[in-house]
Amino acid sequence: MRAFLTGGSGFIGRHLIEALLAEGWSVTALVHRSPVPDAGKVEAVNGDITDAGALAAGIKGADVVFHLASALGGSLIGRREFFRINASGTRAVLEAARRAGGPRILHVSSAGVFGRVREGEVAGEDSPARPILAYDHAKLAGEKAAMEAATAGMDVVVVRPGWAYGPGDRRTFKLIRMVAAGPSVMATRGAARQTPVHVSDLVKGVLLAAARGRKGEAYHLAGAQIMTADAIVRAIAAAAGRPPARVRLPGWLAQAAALVLEGACRPLRREPPLSRSKLSFFLDSKPLSIDKARRELGFRPAVDFEAGIRMTLDWYRENGWL
Repeated sequence: MRAFLTGGSGFIGRHLIEALLAEGWSVTALVHRSPVPDAGKVEAVNGDITDAGALAAGIKGADVVFHLASALGGSLIGRREFFRINASGTRAVLEAARRAGGPRILHVSSAGVFGRVREGEVAGEDSPARPILAYDHAKLAGEKAAMEAATAGMDVVVVRPGWAYGPGDRRTFKLIRMVAAGPSVMATRGAARQTPVHVSDLVKGVLLAAARGRKGEAYHLAGAQIMTADAIVRAIAAAAGRPPARVRLPGWLAQAAALVLEGACRPLRREPPLSRSKLSFFLDSKPLSIDKARRELGFRPAVDFEAGIRMTLDWYRENGWL
């Protein structure tokens, strides 16, 4: 089997490439700025996510296209760039696949499309989308393009990961480093509910969706535990041998501080220490039901958060990150 990946240099993409190679796949990856792992084993195609020529070259002969490329929620990224990469980029991948004869496309969306799941509810695949941030809106636009392509006859499957973490993740590492540094201030009470998923489980789910997912369907790939942000932070602190946060900022104060810091850091082109996108983890619940993935894909997450975060912290220490 031959795979073409976008976003292969990212956290999930790197682990997915490793898994594909271990299973004997031939892998080609779109390379924009950052190199992909296993450079000697992976064929690289240089280009931007909207580069039709590069996409055509990469997709040619592919059995499955794994579309992971995404602009994440940094406050320095403008709405236009979010939509250029997450929406227009998805449409470019879909068009290149259509022209190539229609390989299976595994589109990685986001739980962010739900915005804030209502108290007491757990999002199923058909739950209403209520995006809040520009990132959320752009990911929803990309997901809609994928579903429209499936309606038009293309072989498209969509997955929405939970709160992914694991070795090599620089996004969650920022939170882990802060908690591991010792007693700290936590923004809000941390009541937002999340479904953390270790990257090893997530990659297994992606491969199951590529093999067994039904055309035009979405699947949630998350851990089995629904945890509050506060419980997640406490588990990180326990794994790091540190006490939990002793000071908690009220939500309104944290949001006001985020707005001020974003405004102050934007002219300097620096990512603020606190932003609205970072606060979303603490404020906006995104618990995902994995019942459908269990039933249709045979997805069984094996790593609970307490064990997974200990393994993750061990990796960060062994590799000099902590």
